Amino acid sequence: MNLTKVSVFFVMEVASRTVHILGVTTHPDAGFTTQCARELLLTLGERAAHFRTLIRDRDAKYTAAFDTVLAAVGVETVLSAPQCPRMNAHAERFVLTTRTSVTDRMLILGERHLRAVMRQWEKHYNTGRAHMALSGRAPTDDPNVIPFPTGRIRRRERLGGLLNEYHNTA
Repeated sequence: MNLTKVSVFFVMEVASRTVHILGVTTHPDAGFTTQCARELLLTLGERAAHFRTLIRDRDAKYTAAFDTVLAAVGVETVLSAPQCPRMNAHAERFVLTTRTSVTDRMLILGERHLRAVMRQWEKHYNTGRAHMALSGRAPTDDPNVIPFPTGRIRRRERLGGLLNEYHNTA
């Protein structure tokens, strides 16, 4: 059995806590990160114009090409201070939550499997997971709607029961 390190590239919108998982690879290099920056802009579409700053670490895989892709739409890239994980605390917390809630609890069988797991985790994190910073709401919840349990509560399993979401039945 060969153990392989697989990297996941993600971006978090700090204000809404919305996470975008943009790539999974066993070979993270400058080309991969630059392509992920392009994927981010495609994912955001017109909303990309509202973003001002992206905080990233000082890893060599983030080259001038990565910064140029973001600068083309007016996003400034800010480097975190060396050995200062608190400067990007929201991302660090997302990594910890992902590890403790998902990847430490299951055997990942490869890059393709991790990609499928991360798609499910991203969906759950953005639509079904309560966030304390958002007063118990998910990032995509409408803040103007007050949820009242009007009927029976129904459980939806994700990742084979590892994650659970609860919804009102109609």
